[in-house]
Amino acid sequence: MNKTRRTFPDSLKREAVEQVLAGTPLRHVAQAFEITESLLGKWKRQFQEAGTDAFPGRGWQTGEAAELKRLRDELARVTMERDVLKKALAIFSQPTK
Repeated sequence: MNKTRRTFPDSLKREAVEQVLAGTPLRHVAQAFEITESLLGKWKRQFQEAGTDAFPGRGWQTGEAAELKRLRDELARVTMERDVLKKALAIFSQPTK
């Protein structure tokens, strides 16, 4: 018998962690959200370590990883533009006969 793994939106995770950080006992929050205390504790640790970059989700990247990807894409685009301009300069700078 295969169990399917439950997934939780990051908004729910943040709300649960905020309640714990506000002083509500971890056990009560876990019962209210119908999750295990260990899972809620894991979310709390992730939030405390990563802050706003916690809970990136599937396919999402942390702030630094997203910035790095954006910069690499921009570098590739600018390099391509430079190469095209070099070729154009070479073509137009040849003397005509």
